Amino acid sequence: MSETERSEWSVPERELMASIRERLDADGPAMLATVVDVRGSAYRRPGAKMVVSPTEGGVGAITAGCLEDEVRNLADRVIDDGKPTLETFDLTGDDDEWGLGVGCNGIIDLFLEPLDEGMRPAVEAYEAGEAITVATVVASDDETVDVGERAYSDDFDGLPEEIGDAIRAADIERSRTIDVETDEGTVTTVFADRIVPPTELVILGGGHDVAPVVDLALNVDFRVTVATFRGADRARERFPDADRVLSTSPRSLTDDVAFDGDTYVVVMSHNFIDDRLALADLLATDVPYVGLMGPQERFEQMLDEFEEEGEALGDLDPVYTPVGLDLGGGAPYQVAHSIVAEALAVKNGREGSHLRTVDGTVHDRAETPSETH
Repeated sequence: MSETERSEWSVPERELMASIRERLDADGPAMLATVVDVRGSAYRRPGAKMVVSPTEGGVGAITAGCLEDEVRNLADRVIDDGKPTLETFDLTGDDDEWGLGVGCNGIIDLFLEPLDEGMRPAVEAYEAGEAITVATVVASDDETVDVGERAYSDDFDGLPEEIGDAIRAADIERSRTIDVETDEGTVTTVFADRIVPPTELVILGGGHDVAPVVDLALNVDFRVTVATFRGADRARERFPDADRVLSTSPRSLTDDVAFDGDTYVVVMSHNFIDDRLALADLLATDVPYVGLMGPQERFEQMLDEFEEEGEALGDLDPVYTPVGLDLGGGAPYQVAHSIVAEALAVKNGREGSHLRTVDGTVHDRAETPSETH
């Protein structure tokens, strides 16, 4: 696999969505492949996507390399026919029919469709920072329902009423398929794709150690803001890939940046007073994670000074200090891996432990009940 192929395969979701927009704007032929169901183990979960262009190749991944070449081979047929199709790939066998036996060990349903304007509302919602559920008919034995029919949250009016009712009743939190059975006995399978925009990671600091954190955070689909307490112009040059770079002060931090329950913060200005003032303001918000750089003794000194000044702090549960998981290593990127991994674990409700100690499945899985109407 060439370096270009590797980078196209491993793009973050934000780059994949940007690629979909580019293909839509270019108005050229392309195919979208989406994982809609998995039985057993697989590298990617429902909602994973890959976009394939006859002239520009593929971007994104739907397995660890088992099926990507096969999907590229199917693209011409899907584009030429102009019809969406549901393809099932059984990777549970002992032979190496798919890929090189890398062991997905599951049965994967892929929905292959010509990329068209039906995906634009999803892309626009993603770019606007809004979550959206895209409901697509992927199979049906009801002659009045077409495969590829699509509607969007929250009303799903573009689908038959009983199908829309089933999706609303399912209260979709993560992407999954829903089988809707009518009184007449027909079954329609709908893929409810929950597309959620990137979570905000705010980094307070402008030192050289911030750059690796920005780099890694962007690649795991955080939307990154770098807030410095001085020298914003230099910071913009130092962190050109950050989504936003701004200059603020500890006292005006919460005026300049919106902090809510979906905002994660790393405090690494290395200035004791700045960090202490920022911490007090952050603990008055709903942020679920404040990673504070520095040893435990530094944090305890902050707490002592707050107490001496009679300043009451909020709940200390969001404070993680020293910031990061215990990975060992002290090089800048090793430290950054530790920080970003901890923020990601907290975001996903995980402890950051070894996977070999985890009972059950590695990935959370949505229930897939059938709805009868």
